[in-house]
Amino acid sequence: MSIVDNRKATHDYFIEDRFEAGLVLEGWEVKAIRAGHVQIKESYIIVRDGEVFVVGMHISPLPTASTHIHPNSTRTRKLLLRADEIKKLIGKVEQRGYTLVPLNLHYKNGRIKMDFGLGRGKKLHDKRDTARDKDWQREKERLLKHDTRNK
Repeated sequence: MSIVDNRKATHDYFIEDRFEAGLVLEGWEVKAIRAGHVQIKESYIIVRDGEVFVVGMHISPLPTASTHIHPNSTRTRKLLLRADEIKKLIGKVEQRGYTLVPLNLHYKNGRIKMDFGLGRGKKLHDKRDTARDKDWQREKERLLKHDTRNK
């Protein structure tokens, strides 16, 4: 079940490979995510010292769940991956033009997981091509639907 999607990611990047990772979260963060107080649109993923971190993911604290602590809503959070997956990511990210982009947060077996993709940035003309193809698909569906009604 999806919690939040990053629709901007597929608009700005060609996603070539997808990965799933767990997150190291504090208790108040889990409660806030379950309440839907999370945003991943402006976040990105970095690899540092053989570990993978998500930077810029904003989790708004709940007023009831965070009374005794001072929450940092945009702290850097660690992603949990196997060592062989991290080595594969390090090799790909060091290539020119590749970046790691958060795609969505979801539940899996009661735990919060993050899907992220290995992406290459789109140029402006690529974005226009994608928009044109999407418009043509929408128009084609409309024409087919209209054509089947007239028969």
